[in-house]
Amino acid sequence: MEIKFKALVVKEVDGVFVKAVENLTLADLPENEVLIKVSYSSINYKDALSASGNKGVTKKYPHIPGIDAVGKVVLSSVEDIKTDTLVLVTGYDLGMNTFGGFGEYISVPAAWVIPLPEAFTEREAMYFGTAGLTAGLSVSGLINNGITPEKGKIVVSGATGGVGSLSIAILKHLGYKVVAVSGKSNAKLLEDTLKVDEIITRDEFIAKCDSRPLSKSEFAAGIDTVGGNILSGMLKSVNYNGVVTCCGMIASSQLETSIFPFILRGVKLIGIDSVEIPKDEKKHIWNLLSTIWKPDQLEEITKEVSLEELPIILDQMLLGNIKGRYVLKHNF
Repeated sequence: MEIKFKALVVKEVDGVFVKAVENLTLADLPENEVLIKVSYSSINYKDALSASGNKGVTKKYPHIPGIDAVGKVVLSSVEDIKTDTLVLVTGYDLGMNTFGGFGEYISVPAAWVIPLPEAFTEREAMYFGTAGLTAGLSVSGLINNGITPEKGKIVVSGATGGVGSLSIAILKHLGYKVVAVSGKSNAKLLEDTLKVDEIITRDEFIAKCDSRPLSKSEFAAGIDTVGGNILSGMLKSVNYNGVVTCCGMIASSQLETSIFPFILRGVKLIGIDSVEIPKDEKKHIWNLLSTIWKPDQLEEITKEVSLEELPIILDQMLLGNIKGRYVLKHNF
């Protein structure tokens, strides 16, 4: 019997990229080692770029975005990946140039697949998704470089976005004091739900970190998700032996700074990649997220949506109007 399934398909029609839910069959998927029936995906900025026709993310259309997926193995040609087991796929080429989690089935190489940690439900795994994995890697970068809660405040940019909000939730769960930098006014999310210790607007933070090579040292470390002036400001304002992680470039891909933070304060800048990291490191972070790093606010900061609601959510994400996390649930 031919299996049909639904997917959000992005097509280029007369130079315009159109998103629509379509019915496909398994024959429409690429041939790979593992076929997975997807229960949940999560919605990330990279998905919004792919769905808008950004050729820097996705080269060929029609395409199914969705860089995250969790679900049950239906078919496997690899001995150590058994059918009917729950698995997780994030990163690599999923949702970029390989049909992704916005379809009810995906077909992927075995090397991309990891077992779903036992402490996770499928839904919880996608509360995190790539954004949560990136947040976990960022927090790990601080901890591995000696940044403990006693060292001082952590400044986090893009605080209402996916990576920013999850970074804050993890940090607060681990006992850190957090200063949120956000271009949006959302005291309910930042103060009431995430329990941040202080909020600074983006403009205020940039003004504080003026054009001088160094600013007043105020923070033990920083997690930057936007790039540009915010990242350079963090580098100028962290303490001696401070650490700043960076993972995004929504504001700018350019970094304008001097070497003074690095040679006078011993500051470390750590780039965060969640796409091609070794599988063992990925498993380690996922296991931490599913256990001792799992914050209590996941339900509060995440909204579940359907396949039919996705086009509007993706458009709003590109406009910067999305706060918190959105998870796609497939209804079979």
